[in-house]
Amino acid sequence: MTVFYCLKNGIPILAQNRTMLNLNVKDETSRLKAVVLGTAHKSGGIPKPKEAYDPKSLEHILAGTYPKEEDLIVEMEAFARVFRRHGVEVFRPEVLKDCNQIFSRDIAFVIENKLIKANILPDREEEFEAILHVLDRIDPELILYPPEEVHVEGGDVMPWNDHIFIGTYTGEDYPDYITARTNWDGVEYIKKMFPRKKVKVFELRKSLTNPKENALHLDCCFQPIGKDKAILHKNGFLVESEYEWLLNYFGKENVFEITVDEMYQMNSNVFSISPSVVVSELNFTRLNNWLREQGLTVEEIPYAEVSKQGGLLRCSTLPLIRE
Repeated sequence: MTVFYCLKNGIPILAQNRTMLNLNVKDETSRLKAVVLGTAHKSGGIPKPKEAYDPKSLEHILAGTYPKEEDLIVEMEAFARVFRRHGVEVFRPEVLKDCNQIFSRDIAFVIENKLIKANILPDREEEFEAILHVLDRIDPELILYPPEEVHVEGGDVMPWNDHIFIGTYTGEDYPDYITARTNWDGVEYIKKMFPRKKVKVFELRKSLTNPKENALHLDCCFQPIGKDKAILHKNGFLVESEYEWLLNYFGKENVFEITVDEMYQMNSNVFSISPSVVVSELNFTRLNNWLREQGLTVEEIPYAEVSKQGGLLRCSTLPLIRE
């Protein structure tokens, strides 16, 4: 019999009576079987401006339009219902008091059969500990803990068949940007851990003050859809040739180009349950119509309040198993 352990505060703890999870994520759209969906419960009050992690949150804090906890809960529960209706096993984090746990993509991500712990902002470390009940169902040898110098978050990492797409920012002023989440050490780490994959890197535009000029993660300006399509926003990329590479890779006829305002509303941050089913925000009228024209089923849910925090549907999920 194999005995599995998880770590809590660095201490091995025996995982008993658990059905182990066989991790498998090789792309962004294969049929989803298991996922960690964040939670808005007990997420705390309105942060102070200096506590904002991104310019969009800051904008709403200053404007007095920061979302209320009860509204965030309603939106996330609508997402959970869609998952369950499609037969997806849904895990939720342990609820921590006065902690925003909505964006589970920020704390870890899965590539193939390995879960990589994100080296997240220090103030958010406890969010990872809140999914220990999930981690203790994973072979500990398949959980990777990058070294301290490696900065990488799940919103910047997209497995896509034989490729891994990674968003980064390598400017000398990287330390000055709280919106820069994945550094070159993060890129090199992923290359080292997955040597058989083709890693394609994209420099992202960053801003501390203007949410319309800030691609917090790669999924804020790009996302694959279906089997051969993509959503794309040109201005999210610092290097035009890298944007052009994506446009040519998917083909212009298969790409939905979003505007600055649509990027601001997070139109690229939808989520695929399968190659034929996409969960999208109900106000994304132009995008949702295009998706249906491509033959996809669109599950529309309200998620505009979550959007005020600088993330949306993909950000709220940590896929564990896809077929």
